[in-house]
Amino acid sequence: MNQDDARLKMLVVDDTPANLDLVRDVLANEKVQLFTAPSAESALERFMQVRPRIVLADFLLPGMNGLELLERILAKDPGTDFILMTGYYSTESAVDAIRKGACDYLPKPLDVVRLRNCIRNLVEEAMTRQKTFRLDLDLIDVYQFEGMIGRSPLMLEVFAKIRRIAPHFQSVLVTGETGTGKELVAKALHKLSPVASAPFAVCNCSALVETLLESELFGYTKGAFTGATQDKQGIFEYANGGTVFLDEVGELPIAAQAKLLRVLQNHEVQRVGSPATRHVDVRVIAATHRDLRSMVAEGKFREDLFYRLSVVEISVPRLAQRKEDLPLLQRHFLEKYAARYKRDITGITRRAQTRLAAHTWPGNVRELENVISGSCIMCVGSLIDLQDLPDILHVAAPAAELDDEELITLDRMQQRYLLRVLNLVGGNKAKAAEILGVGRNTVYQMLSRISESAEPLAVPEADKSA
Repeated sequence: MNQDDARLKMLVVDDTPANLDLVRDVLANEKVQLFTAPSAESALERFMQVRPRIVLADFLLPGMNGLELLERILAKDPGTDFILMTGYYSTESAVDAIRKGACDYLPKPLDVVRLRNCIRNLVEEAMTRQKTFRLDLDLIDVYQFEGMIGRSPLMLEVFAKIRRIAPHFQSVLVTGETGTGKELVAKALHKLSPVASAPFAVCNCSALVETLLESELFGYTKGAFTGATQDKQGIFEYANGGTVFLDEVGELPIAAQAKLLRVLQNHEVQRVGSPATRHVDVRVIAATHRDLRSMVAEGKFREDLFYRLSVVEISVPRLAQRKEDLPLLQRHFLEKYAARYKRDITGITRRAQTRLAAHTWPGNVRELENVISGSCIMCVGSLIDLQDLPDILHVAAPAAELDDEELITLDRMQQRYLLRVLNLVGGNKAKAAEILGVGRNTVYQMLSRISESAEPLAVPEADKSA
C-alpha cells in the first residue's frame, strides 16, 4: 500500500503562507496527508478534488469567512471533521461554530501541542471508525440467523429456541410488538423444519373482513355465495404437508376461532358451503401483538384455542430491549438500501448515531428500517447526518435546570449542562462529547474554564484528574 493511502487527507486553509508552513511543520510526522488552499473559494475546489477527512481553516478568509466555509463543506460531506482557528477568540463565536458542526475551535497564535493532539485524536477516531466498519460487516455475517440479525442475549435466546423447536413443532405462538420481526421467526421455523420444501402459506387475519376470512382459510364450493363460480381451496388445503402462518391471530372472530380449533384438533377442514371434510396435515404458526391471555379473560379469545396454539411460545423482544443490536441493524439496512438506491453511502455520522441511539423505537425494527431507507434517499454526501433523519427523531435536548428568579450567562448555562451530562455518564468525557455533539477537546476547554472561574462549579471527581 502506498504510504499516502494509509494517511488521512487534511486540507489547511489560510491566506498567510507562514501559518501554512507552521501547520506543515507541526504535523510533519503525523498520519495525515496535507493539502493547502489560500482562500475559501480555492478551498472548496480543493475539497471536491481530494475529499479530505479533516479541514483546518482560518476564520478570516478572503471572499467568505470560516463559518460560511464550514457550512458549505459540511453540506457537501457532513462526515468532515472541521476545525476553525482565529486570532479573535470569543466564547460566543466558539459556541456558534460548534453548533454549526465544527469539532474544535483553536485560538491564534496556535498552541502547537494542542493542535498536534487535536489532529492525533481525530486520526485515531477515524481509524477506529474504519475498523468498526469492517468489524460490523464481519459481525453481520456472524450474527445473522435466517434473515434476522442480533447479538443481544434476548435475540440469541430467540435463535436458540427456533433451533430447538423447528424439528418438532405442530403449533407455535409467536408474540411481540408490531415491527419486531414475527414473520421472520415464522419463516425461520418453517425453513429449519422437516417440511421446509413444502408450501409456506401466510394469512394476515387483520387484513380480511370477517365474511371473507373463512373462505380464505378453509376454501369454498361453487355456489356457496354470490360470486363463487367454482370450487376454491383454502390456505390450509394449499399448505397441506407444510406450514400455515396466521399473522395477527388475535383479530380472528369467535366463529373462525372455532373452525381453526377443529383444524388443530382433528386435522380437518370444511369448505364454506360443503358438508364434507378434508384431511390436512399442516404445522401452524400463529403470531400476535395482543395479550391473548387478557383476551381469554375478557371472553374475546377462546381459551381452548389459546392453549392449542401456545404449546410452545416464542416472545420477540422490542428493539428498545436489545439496543446492543442497533449498530449492526443500522449497518445492515445501510448496506441494503445504499445498494438498492445506487448511492455511495459509507456510514452514519457520530451525532446521527447518537440521535438514533436516543430514540425509543416504538415501531421497532421495521421503524428503524424505514428510517435508514428514507435517510439513504435524503443523504447528500457519503455519510448520513442529522438533517437526513426524519423529523420525528429531531427531539431537542433537555435544558439545564434553572431557578425561576435566576439569571446567568449562556456560558454558565452550558457549563451546568456539561456537568449534568458528565454526571449521567459517570464522568466519561468521550461519551459526554458524543452526546453533546462536540469534540473531546471542547469538553476539556469547558472544564478548564469551570475550574478557573471565580465561582467554580462542582466538577465530578472522575473528571478532575482526567
